[in-house]
Amino acid sequence: MTTVHTSVVVPCFNESEVIDAFHTELVAALEPTGTVFEICYVDDGSSDRTRIRLQDLAAADPRVRYTSFSRNFGKEPAMLAGLRMSCGEVVVLMDADLQHPPELVPRMLELHRHGFDQVIAQRDRAGEGPVRRTLSRAYYSLVRRFMEVEIVDGAGDFRLLSRRAVDAVLSLPESNRFSKGLFSWIGFDTVSFTYQNVQRAAGQSKWGGRRLLNYGIDGLLSFNSRPLRMAIHTGLWLFLSAVGYALWIIANVLLDGVDTPGYATLITAIVALSGIQLATLGVIGEYVGRIYHEAKRRPHYVVRETNTSHAGASARELTDAASRQ
Repeated sequence: MTTVHTSVVVPCFNESEVIDAFHTELVAALEPTGTVFEICYVDDGSSDRTRIRLQDLAAADPRVRYTSFSRNFGKEPAMLAGLRMSCGEVVVLMDADLQHPPELVPRMLELHRHGFDQVIAQRDRAGEGPVRRTLSRAYYSLVRRFMEVEIVDGAGDFRLLSRRAVDAVLSLPESNRFSKGLFSWIGFDTVSFTYQNVQRAAGQSKWGGRRLLNYGIDGLLSFNSRPLRMAIHTGLWLFLSAVGYALWIIANVLLDGVDTPGYATLITAIVALSGIQLATLGVIGEYVGRIYHEAKRRPHYVVRETNTSHAGASARELTDAASRQ
């Protein structure tokens, strides 16, 4: 069997309008490099004809391998399945909507040959609306301050990983996966370059405001226990404030006698403290929910069909792995 040098992992969700154009551009970018490559498509339970198009591509091009999920499990499981499918010495992760330009892949391969285990294509913010740009910058500023790993603004999933970097990512067993954090956590020699932001070639973005917000929360909680510590600090600060307020009341009574308590002050204090308690319980609940999700040890995805025997671990394989730990 021919040794595969480069694997390109492409998660897809409802990309039937653009998948053929993407494949043509990717092959055109890879063939001049002389590398032996494979393209690993992962259909994340698309509701359009994406799976049919992948079947056609696999029938026409032996370098195409695909896996289709039984339903939509999300991009993180799709990337995990693609990494498990890949056989190459280097693996390139990219989207199928042509916002990750295929013509940049040869540049990434060249940088890898200089000894880098991770090559990150970092997009600029050109073409984004001012509100989204401002919120993104604020989020990454918050991330850099509180998370235990460093995540750079604009550094997404478009990146190259060496085989040892891929193996390191695959060795991490958690169910709640935040790949940007995992890629940063594993370390290794990393280099990045910036490219101009590109609009989608067809279709609509799958990442609306609510989904981006949930993804951002996942990232903060996956690599950060500081909210729990902040709850402790807030509780201690409120306790000290309450002690100071009680001493002030006692002093006021001793000096001026008993005064009628202020209704507005009492209600404000009750509402404020109740809100803090609910927020703290919500933070704790998020962490407990993640522990519960991890304890169930369900597989990350269920495969509907595939044209390869290396499509990743099945539910039985994952159960066997769990029993060995």
